[in-house]
Amino acid sequence: MAPILDEVAISFENDADVLIAKLDATANDLPEEPFDVKGYPTIYFRTASGKILPYEDDRTKEAIIEFIQKNRDPAAAVQETVQQSSAKEEL
Repeated sequence: MAPILDEVAISFENDADVLIAKLDATANDLPEEPFDVKGYPTIYFRTASGKILPYEDDRTKEAIIEFIQKNRDPAAAVQETVQQSSAKEEL
């Protein structure tokens, strides 16, 4: 799965709103909520606004890219989330 995620990351390398990250749950502690890991690899997508979605579709580059495009937050939602985070930090 790692090589496929590498290809997905390359597809989004010029998109500052998408970050592809891999976490080895066998070497790191994960909270049980919201992550329900039943096998490896388990894939989750976190939107810029913080919504967490499990990925259970085909394990192909094309399917993962389509899932990201379909589920990503619109640019306005991303900007609002950034502004809210900045406001919280100022408090």
